[in-house]
Amino acid sequence: MATVSLALSLRFAPSSRPLNLHRRRPDAVTCRATTATFHRLDAVVREEESKFRRAAAEGCNLVPITRSIFSDHLTPVLAYRCLVKEDDREAPSFLFESVEQGSEGTNMGRYSVVAAQPAMEVLAKANKVTVMDHELKSRREHLVPDPMKIPRTIMEQWNPPQVTDGLPDAFCGGWVGFFSYDTVRYVETKKLPFSKAPHDDRNIPDMHLGLYTNVIVFDHVEKKMHVIHWVRTDCYQSLDEAYEDGTNRLESLLSRLHCFNVPTLSSGSIKLNVGGFGSATLKSNMSKEEYKNIVVQAKEHILAGDIFQAVLSQRLERRTFADPFEIYRALRIVNPSPYMAYLQARGCILVASSPEILTRVQKRTVVNRPLAGTIRRGKTKAEDKVLEQLLLSDEKQRAEHIMLVDLGRNDVGKVSKPGSVKVEKLMNIERYSHVMHISSTVTGELRDDLTCWDALRAALPVGTVSGAPKVRAMELIDELEADMRGPYSGGFGGISFNGDMDIALALRTIVFPTASRFDTMYSYANGKSRQEWIAHLQAGAGIVADSKPDDEHQECLNKAAGAARAIDLAESTFLQE
Repeated sequence: MATVSLALSLRFAPSSRPLNLHRRRPDAVTCRATTATFHRLDAVVREEESKFRRAAAEGCNLVPITRSIFSDHLTPVLAYRCLVKEDDREAPSFLFESVEQGSEGTNMGRYSVVAAQPAMEVLAKANKVTVMDHELKSRREHLVPDPMKIPRTIMEQWNPPQVTDGLPDAFCGGWVGFFSYDTVRYVETKKLPFSKAPHDDRNIPDMHLGLYTNVIVFDHVEKKMHVIHWVRTDCYQSLDEAYEDGTNRLESLLSRLHCFNVPTLSSGSIKLNVGGFGSATLKSNMSKEEYKNIVVQAKEHILAGDIFQAVLSQRLERRTFADPFEIYRALRIVNPSPYMAYLQARGCILVASSPEILTRVQKRTVVNRPLAGTIRRGKTKAEDKVLEQLLLSDEKQRAEHIMLVDLGRNDVGKVSKPGSVKVEKLMNIERYSHVMHISSTVTGELRDDLTCWDALRAALPVGTVSGAPKVRAMELIDELEADMRGPYSGGFGGISFNGDMDIALALRTIVFPTASRFDTMYSYANGKSRQEWIAHLQAGAGIVADSKPDDEHQECLNKAAGAARAIDLAESTFLQE
């Protein structure tokens, strides 16, 4: 087995685009106004350069350069289109948005984040790792026991400023991508080896991360954009060269947002009741009887005392001529959630509206937020309240939730200081477009000798998608489910340069495989050529001793309904315009 060289450097090639501040000969009035503007801009630039040099003098080798501009000429969706062309669907890139949930409904999250063109990528399939450094134009392949150590080790080379004045309290740069459910096999190598995994019919990477050093953060409260470029100072011969090149790169990014040929987005007409359930034209990777049969088998293990619970899923498939980005636009309307994501990765595109954290580390506080206990939404406010009380009084749902809170406490406790683990919130109700859930929040203070990567390894995968005890439940999942889960029930999100981490649980997530297929259909309606996409929607149900197979099967369909409805909306809006 080859060993991996971890002395990987990140360089930024000098930009050939000079700053062009003079475009035409100004008149006298314009000249005075322009001079005043330049003085103000010059003061901002001087302060930015001063902060840059101070950080470098303090030993930081990874330093941000930022500009703040008005955001009222762009939306996050349009900004993404400025960075990524419509037909470039395999270019690694992302758009993250958020809607905060409460007992009564939703509020728009403060920040949205957009980025493209990662400087580096790390992807893993089983134990084979590929590291692509786009700055050095190098590509390396390695066989390693634990691929998750590669991005962690690369990150340990960097020393960013601990205090970054002017940056928002959001993801501002670092690794972004997904960890599949099967990355747990890097942790539980003996009991959950890849050799015992279910059939792999898609060949999607088990992990894909892009290193994003150019990031745009929308602040929806202050109505501005933070445009950020990170400079690796020790890759230059002098600090002057590092700052000049970093400034040129930032200017290049700004020019893409100020482009005069702003991409157009089809406005579309909303012709459906977005609160309705999605089309039933979904093909499962197992029949209803097959799913009910594996529920019965899981119950036999529960009654024998082998496990307490197992979360069994089925993968639903739908073919559509709607583009994944159009479906993401529709999903924002149909099922707004705390973790909205359009993520183009190697091997697949993820379109997500996840309600749940896999793991979060912010300022060394570890957060786990179990979401378990589900019931459909009511058609009226009165019915909604009745269903809420029905959910909270359901002994099966309550017992399942408490069991998963205990699992969450155990996961957080593995990496937290003794005595710091707390249940901050217990059994709250969160409402989403088609269902409501019982939610709790568990926190702990990360041990001094550990990092966010350790918190992620302890959480993979959370009990809400595996069962209890976790490892034995996952062994049964390997035996009972038809295919490898892939991104479903793994996680997606970002690991920041400052050591914070925010990884969402990959639920309510549509997976679009991008590998070439021999049976791809095309549509030429209305003079437009459209490719057919395969959309995978996966959902599971928690099986306990008194589970009813028919009910658990229906719960899977209910959980997939929001995503299916988004495809309905995208088709009715963008295919019939």
